[in-house]
Amino acid sequence: MKPNRRRRSRCATLLLFCFLSCTTSAEKRLEAPRSTDQLRLDDIERYAAEDPARAIHLIGAYERTYGSESYSFDALRERSVENLKEAQTRAIGERRWDDAASMARSLMALGIAVENTGMEPDFLLAEAREYLNENNNLAAFVYAVRAHELDPLSAENALPFFTRAVELRQRRTAAFFLAILDGLGVQVDDEVRAYVQGRDTPADMIQGVATVMVYRGTRIERGMGSPDWILGSAFFVDGSGLLITNYHVIASEVDPSYEGYSRLYIRMGDSSSARIPAKVVGWDKAMDLAIIKAEIKPAYVFSVVDRVLPRVGETVLAIGSPGGLEKTVTSGIVSALGRRFLPIGDVIQIDAAVNHGNSGGPVVDLSGRLVGIVFAGIEQFQGLNFAVPAERMAAALPAMIKGGKAERPWLGLAVSETNQGAEIVYVAPFTPASEQRIEEGLYIKSINGAELDVPQGALIPALQDLLFPARPGELVALESSDGRTTILRSAARPDMPLADAAKVDSKERIAAPLFGLVLSPSANRAFSPSFLVKKVVRGSIADEAGLSENDPVTIRNLRIDETIGIAMMEINVKRRRSGYLETTMRLPAILDSPDTL
Repeated sequence: MKPNRRRRSRCATLLLFCFLSCTTSAEKRLEAPRSTDQLRLDDIERYAAEDPARAIHLIGAYERTYGSESYSFDALRERSVENLKEAQTRAIGERRWDDAASMARSLMALGIAVENTGMEPDFLLAEAREYLNENNNLAAFVYAVRAHELDPLSAENALPFFTRAVELRQRRTAAFFLAILDGLGVQVDDEVRAYVQGRDTPADMIQGVATVMVYRGTRIERGMGSPDWILGSAFFVDGSGLLITNYHVIASEVDPSYEGYSRLYIRMGDSSSARIPAKVVGWDKAMDLAIIKAEIKPAYVFSVVDRVLPRVGETVLAIGSPGGLEKTVTSGIVSALGRRFLPIGDVIQIDAAVNHGNSGGPVVDLSGRLVGIVFAGIEQFQGLNFAVPAERMAAALPAMIKGGKAERPWLGLAVSETNQGAEIVYVAPFTPASEQRIEEGLYIKSINGAELDVPQGALIPALQDLLFPARPGELVALESSDGRTTILRSAARPDMPLADAAKVDSKERIAAPLFGLVLSPSANRAFSPSFLVKKVVRGSIADEAGLSENDPVTIRNLRIDETIGIAMMEINVKRRRSGYLETTMRLPAILDSPDTL
């Protein structure tokens, strides 16, 4: 062979090698990380006795990984189910009603009837009665209402809660149980009925709102020291001195990453009023809510049992302490519903004047019903104000009442709402969904058998609502568009799920949940992997940046900053819409994505 022909042959071989190796590299970078842990049969045997829900989850993972023909789990699965039933029976005997309800939900996810051992509303009602006997009135009302939502209360069961609400002069709470009694034809004293059907005025409600003050020592700026105060609002929800406020107002009290000085107080009057020490009871960071307690008997207590979703254009009042100006009431309308700014659920947009210090204050309608909790404005939306819906706050209360950090369930999925439903665009590594090898690109058909028919834009919050009342560790039945129903044991939701995923996954894969950029391998230029845009998630950062399918993309850098909750990706892209002109773009995203389950 002539020298120049040999050189051409070597060059062709080298180019083919580069093409194949770079393409293979791109494919590998898009492969989901897999756990190196072996699914050992003796581990599953052990969990069958110690943690039967975990055993059932692992059986499914084993069968999905190695095939259902590799080993027969029929006997072990049946034993795990029986052990779960026995654990529920023990919880009932020990009056651990929350545990019994949790196991009832797991058994129902398996399609097992639990009428013989007791249904979830039975246990919630039993818990409510115990709280009522202990004079823990807030918890009693919350659990009774939840039990009623699942299975309507009888007159015998509703009457004690109605009587207590009247005794406590909690008009709206009494009205909730009165409606149940009226529906059952129960006669109520005319004088009591007249009181319950009355209306609280804003002047009454103001007495139940406090200023929250968090003193964080001295702040030094330009060599000068000044007191560092965080101001917010809160409102009483129980006569024992329990108040609801925002998590971000009291974060320094419970955030383990905060290393400075922090002391919590409330104030009931103007700046000359005494500061009353308070403490944090429980908090839900994902919902930006917290319960605090002060040793004070309030003059007014807000009801948390109304499940009121206001209509757009309806007049509402916001009560709080903007700038520390106590007992301020502002009026406005509901501007919009369904805004997606929190990691879980959606929020209400209002145009009532809200300023620094209003955070944590109540939003009520003209009937005096609680409709939301202000969490003030958002920096990038100056002049717009938002509130957590009261119905979502009510759903968050049971976990916060227990004390400490409220744990929420997590499957490990990022989803996108499309015309076909909720599409799974990303499965986070080392999560329940990853262990069960749930595939990206599938659609969620139902969760625990519940199929949703909701307006466009409300599907993801509705799916989150199905999981929200559950506890981590419960079994969840997920039906997907491939015809499978997968049983997963949920995990505890991380504060920033996508930040945790970014630490162990490739930047090419994490581009899907963070930026809405689903990639596929492409022939490479030079020696670094390049990709084609396989899909752009509608309404995502990539969509707003003008990227489209089949655009060639190379990722140059990804930076994750957990302290401010931001991800920044730098890419080179040839956009078809711009005549394939190559440009460098920087895409920002928040780590607290609201599109996760």
